[in-house]
Amino acid sequence: MDISRDTIRLVTFIVGPLVLVSYVYGLSRMDDRMALWGGIPESWIGLNVTCMFIAAAGFLIYWWIALFQLDVAILEGLRWPWSESDGGGLDRLFFAYLLFLVPSMLWIESTILHLNNDYSWTPFLVIGILFLVSVGNVMLGLLAYGAYQDGVAGSGLMLIGSIMLAIQCIINDFVIWSYKFPW
Repeated sequence: MDISRDTIRLVTFIVGPLVLVSYVYGLSRMDDRMALWGGIPESWIGLNVTCMFIAAAGFLIYWWIALFQLDVAILEGLRWPWSESDGGGLDRLFFAYLLFLVPSMLWIESTILHLNNDYSWTPFLVIGILFLVSVGNVMLGLLAYGAYQDGVAGSGLMLIGSIMLAIQCIINDFVIWSYKFPW
């Protein structure tokens, strides 16, 4: 399959809002929405919500620069920081976005499944989903860092955007929330 910038734009235009829809739908089905916070102390919730908005801003910064500011030739040249460019940058970017966005759509439903059932495997499902989101986030950051090494204009902001996203997705969700959740 030939991945183009327009393909990535289209997918992120569809899947990105579906992440938000999955949260709204999931929350609408919850009798006790606070159960989704798990073991997070109530005093941390305000800070966590603030981090969610910071993460959303980071995602939008990265998304705007990568898909609307950079030339296609630069996107094709995106590489991992330890490798040389081979023209597969659009494929890498597409896979990173999918690995970040698709599991993000599944997190709340997997958590609700866990809360509503006493299955021994559901914690692995939820944590596995958060792990995949984190890997996608790291991939986005690595692509931004590779671009930064190459002196690409706007890559520093992409890197900052991926770090803003990582504060919520990796630190708050994958590490802290997973650790504190009463499995």
